[in-house]
Formats: sequence, structure tokens, C-alpha cells
Amino acid sequence: MREVGTDSGCRGPGAGCQDDVGQSGGRDDDRQATITITGYSIASVLFALTICSGRNLTGKRYMPGGPFHYRWTMRKAVERVIDAIRGRPESRATGFRVQLEKPGIFLGSSYGGWTVCPEGLHKGSVAYSFGIGKDITFDIELIDRFGMTVHAFDPTPESLDWLRGQNLPPQFVPHAYGLAARDGTAMFHPPQNPEHVSHSMVHRGRPGAQPVEVPVHRLGTIMGMLGHTGIDLLKMDIEGAEYESLDDILKTGNRVPQILVEFHHRFPGIGVKSTRSAIGALNAAGYAIFSISGSNEEFSFIRNGNIS
Repeated sequence: MREVGTDSGCRGPGAGCQDDVGQSGGRDDDRQATITITGYSIASVLFALTICSGRNLTGKRYMPGGPFHYRWTMRKAVERVIDAIRGRPESRATGFRVQLEKPGIFLGSSYGGWTVCPEGLHKGSVAYSFGIGKDITFDIELIDRFGMTVHAFDPTPESLDWLRGQNLPPQFVPHAYGLAARDGTAMFHPPQNPEHVSHSMVHRGRPGAQPVEVPVHRLGTIMGMLGHTGIDLLKMDIEGAEYESLDDILKTGNRVPQILVEFHHRFPGIGVKSTRSAIGALNAAGYAIFSISGSNEEFSFIRNGNIS
């Protein structure tokens, strides 16, 4: 799960469902990088102001995760602007493009929301939401809009404690285990900032922080445990473990109509090359990108046949 302030406001409405196709290269990338950096900087500030107002882009009041998010978001928004001006690698355009024009709606808060295609989603639909942290606005809006069932997964202790204090609808079904490319357990490392929630299987070097051992399962195993032969939507915000998990999902033939994934190429040792490889594998399996957030980290895919 992204922490508040590490993402741009472009994640919200209007961020996706573009009609550019393919991936850019050469001098076009340089021009796009300039445009993206400028827009990214402005959007980061607007996002910070949105958080501080206590309302999302639909006007609904919310406060995910506690009051510390206000000061944290403002600080991170300023850092984003400075990064863009200095041209740091994490602030440059990646060149990713939307590959297919589809209707999209943004659900959830400006912090925890995602763009979905409403086609094929209905009361009988089932969604798996991996990585919830302390923001379930996306999951709740899926339930409110479509009446569907959302199975939410997060083995992080602080997230589980937070969930116990929430008034959850019956269609929201929490599970205390995570997604991985294997069945068993995994070491989840605490975030670098002790005020944050999201743990990761990727060790990011927080001094003195002790990992916790948590249960994890492959997607096929989870579907078997829950009695599902298929699901309609898969959301993955699993802090760097998405690459191995996606590879396992595609190799085992699980074909979910929509896949929403946050790629953590900003993490040291991962890089954009890993994301390009994952997107290539998804394209080969018949998935096309129909929405990308302004941070170039949250991607929405729909299964639509072979993508050249």
C-alpha cells in the first residue's frame, strides 16, 4: 500500500482511460517527460491540498489513517516538486501509455482509489483486494455501486487491528493472509517510516526494524480455499511482491477479466525494467492497459485478446 503523499493527485478522476496507444521512445520520451514532470508536480500540490481539506475529489469527507497524514502529505508533495525540478530518476516519465480505450470510473478516496471498467461488474461479481492498509474506500465503493462481494486480504498486524474497529458491510470479507508466488509463510518487513502501515516482502533497510512472519498463498490456492472457480476483479497493492505473483498467476492460467496493480518500480533494486517486463507478460496473455495513474505506478488492465 502506498503511504499518503507518496503518490500524485493524478491518481484520481481523469487520470486514466486515455486514448494513447503503445509505449513512447526516443525524443518523444524527452518531451513527454517534461510535460509529465510539470503536471506531476502541480498534481502533487493539489493532492496535498485535497487531503488537508479532509475531502476527496467527489466532495466526500474522509481521513484515511489518522491526523499525521496531513503534515506527511504536505511534506511529500513539496518533495515531489523538488524531485521534479532536480530531475531525479523517480520523478521522470516512464513512457508507459494506455493501450485500449475503455469506459472507466474512479472509485475510492484520492489516496486509496482505483479506476475500474464498469463493464461486467454486477451484484454477483467477486473481487479480490490484496493490500488494504488503512484505506478501504475503494472496496466500499465497489460494494456500494455494484453490490458485489469484496474479499480483502492483508496480514499486516496494524492493518488487521484497524479493521477490527471498522463498521464493515457483510459484502466486505477480510482475510488475514497475503498473496505470493508460493504457499507458506513470508517475512514482512516494516516500512521505512515508523508512522506508516504497509509492510513488504522486499526489505527496504529500516535500521533495527524486526520483520513479522505471516501466512501467504498463491492465487489459485486462495480461490480453492474460498470455493471460487473464477473472480471478476483482482487488485494488487502488495509492496513489490506483485512481479513474482503476476508471473505465477499468468503461468497457472488464471485469467481474471480485470487486474489492477500498483507497480513498485520506485523501490531500490526493482526498477522500471521489471515493470516493463510484467506489462509485456500481461499483454502476451491478452491484457491491455486502460488506465494509468499520474504517478505511473497504478495500472488498470482488462482482458481483451492479444495485444501487439
